[in-house]
Amino acid sequence: MIREFLRDRLAVTGLLIVLLLITVATLAPFIAPDPDAVYAIYPPKRLQPPSLDHLFGTDQMGRDILSRIIFGSRVTIVIAIIAVGSALAIGVPIGLVAGYYESWLGEFLMRIADIFLSIPQFVLALALASALGPSIENAILALSITYWPWFSRLVYAETISLKNSTFIEATEALGAGTARTIILHILPNVMSPIIVRSTIGMGYTILTAAMLGFLGVGAQPPTPEWGLAISESRNFLPGAWWFATFPGLSIFLVVMAFNMFGDGLRDVLDPRLRVSGSK
Repeated sequence: MIREFLRDRLAVTGLLIVLLLITVATLAPFIAPDPDAVYAIYPPKRLQPPSLDHLFGTDQMGRDILSRIIFGSRVTIVIAIIAVGSALAIGVPIGLVAGYYESWLGEFLMRIADIFLSIPQFVLALALASALGPSIENAILALSITYWPWFSRLVYAETISLKNSTFIEATEALGAGTARTIILHILPNVMSPIIVRSTIGMGYTILTAAMLGFLGVGAQPPTPEWGLAISESRNFLPGAWWFATFPGLSIFLVVMAFNMFGDGLRDVLDPRLRVSGSK
């Protein structure tokens, strides 16, 4: 599987960019040219174009844009991990229970998921974030609430197909309890699609969080969030082109990296794709 993954250049490129993002976020205070750029204001340096002193230029407050992008990677990682992790914590148990029991409770839970899925996630997340108030915490909560149905529907379908498998029937015949069957036998067999969906979902969550920040219902000043930076740059375009360009490129690269990495994982972890590819 590792050799198969390494043959996919796009997937490896995506993985390297993701690892670079994590490294930059971890070492932000040490590699940022101006670690004080998150909160400090330098009026004489406002809106300076890219130069040797400021590789990505400065913003309307005179802050180094490169430093704010580097620190913004921390915000991006935190939003993605917490939002996707919370959606996993909600959606996976619901999908397992609904798929295994197939009772009125399962149908009820899946109908709730269908209601959420019937509304575009961004529209619903925007409505929830607006109702809760503009902040990173509320944006994360809105993203978590609107993303869990994707996991529950995925796990629900996989659980139903596994429930009628021979090895599950043998496990039940040997006297294994429901909890043991679900946790030790069904859950490990649905981890592959969960991992793929989580990886791709990280990129989509980062993009959605950036859009919420752009619309003013996500991160608030002076937080160095990429979507918020693009929103702040609107009043200075097209003159200060660097103000919006570099945060926008950061969002593009990270979202594309997670998508390429997720596609590569899907090709490797899904046996059906490997069989069809070998044919």
